[in-house]
Amino acid sequence: MQPLLDAITTMAFPTDAQRIFHGRGGLHPGCEHWVLDAFPPVWVLTSFQPATDDELAAIGAALARRWEQLAPGQPLNWVYQCRHDGQSTTRVMAGAVPDPHWVSEDGVHYRVHVGSGQNHGLFLDMANGRRWVREHVAARPGMRVLNLFAYTCAFSVVALQAGAKQVINLDMSQGALGIGQHNHRYNGLTGASFMAHDLFKTWGKVTRSGPYGLVIVDPPSYQKGSFVATKDYARLMRRLFDLMLPGGHALLCLNAPELGADFLLDQLRDLAPEVDFVERVVNPPAFADVSEQRALKVLVCRAPLLA
Repeated sequence: MQPLLDAITTMAFPTDAQRIFHGRGGLHPGCEHWVLDAFPPVWVLTSFQPATDDELAAIGAALARRWEQLAPGQPLNWVYQCRHDGQSTTRVMAGAVPDPHWVSEDGVHYRVHVGSGQNHGLFLDMANGRRWVREHVAARPGMRVLNLFAYTCAFSVVALQAGAKQVINLDMSQGALGIGQHNHRYNGLTGASFMAHDLFKTWGKVTRSGPYGLVIVDPPSYQKGSFVATKDYARLMRRLFDLMLPGGHALLCLNAPELGADFLLDQLRDLAPEVDFVERVVNPPAFADVSEQRALKVLVCRAPLLA
């Protein structure tokens, strides 16, 4: 646990939402089950195995000492979540969680919910993916974007802020899309539409609305009844080219440690041979991993221009 305590001792005052300690990357032996995130003004400690009272007390004391140095006199707010055996429990250890709770990243605001559930409304490891979308759209203003498995629509927010003409957000969860609508209104953005549908039952509508200058694919790796990467990514790849404008791009994402980048590259080659691989977006330094194949995969692809 010492590497986690050392990270707390040296961490800076957080303004944006960010990861502080990433034990899951395997670079700190013995700490693989610990993660610490900042969702200002709340710290979120996650353990992937049960923690003892002594461990939590030591971490709480370290957070209190550092917070007093960083923000003298301000209350410390921190939450502990244990994820183990497919279950999760969350409790507020000190202070309180704002309601509603808004955080920022690169000047954009997102509504999060760290007091319950395993997904907090903003995936911090995708920060560079959002930055890529912002830069890509800013260089090609006026494009139309398809955002598949949109969740709370963070990609849509940055795309519209960067100059996209329209973003179509599709996700099975009406609740997640509802938070996405809040995100757009809070940031003063228009031009987004929201479809609470199963992608594989809505191909006709999605195709008729296309093709698109940018297609974003960020599915769960395994969500029963929604998407199982080993089975369903292939179904999507077969239709990818038809969704893309000539010269258009796609962002293919996968967060499954057991599946490397070759899983996507092989399917791209075999099932969408017209689409070329361009590059892999580098993950944020805070998410460094002993193996890049285990870490989040974000691949940029491009459709050919018309001859």
